[in-house]
Amino acid sequence: MAISHGRKSKTSSPLEVNRSGDRLTIGELARRTGVTASALRYYEEFGLLPAPARVSGQRRYPESATHAVGMILLYSDAGFSLAEQKALMASGEAGEWQRIARRKLAALDEQIARAQAARDAISHGLRCRHKDVTQCPNFDAGIRARLAGQPLAQAHRELHEARAAAPKTEPPRSS
Repeated sequence: MAISHGRKSKTSSPLEVNRSGDRLTIGELARRTGVTASALRYYEEFGLLPAPARVSGQRRYPESATHAVGMILLYSDAGFSLAEQKALMASGEAGEWQRIARRKLAALDEQIARAQAARDAISHGLRCRHKDVTQCPNFDAGIRARLAGQPLAQAHRELHEARAAAPKTEPPRSS
């Protein structure tokens, strides 16, 4: 997965590639990890990557930087923000990683619940018999519930409970 931060990485000249294997230029690290050089500089500035040694003003990363960038990519894929990643990488205390991970898991569970409520409400709207869902009394009930401070999941659940409790009426018969 390449992280661009709005920029494309530039291809490097053969002179930029470090053939000795002990230190990598920023271009070589970018190629090995699929991350742009600008993103690598940002990670360094943010404190996710340690400041590399400089040779004639050029950054020279140890081989271990490849692993560190891989960790950043993996943590990003799992939904951790850069600030959370920094805390994860800095945690030396026993149990600190678990505390941060549990907090992230709870946030993801909440996000999944909100997404499921949104999915249910949209699916419900698509099944509505009104051509314009905004003309549906259920839609108005949802607006009132939301303005009363109810989250979507609660408003949608209460709407279904109210409809289930309401007496069933038969449609008028045509003569």
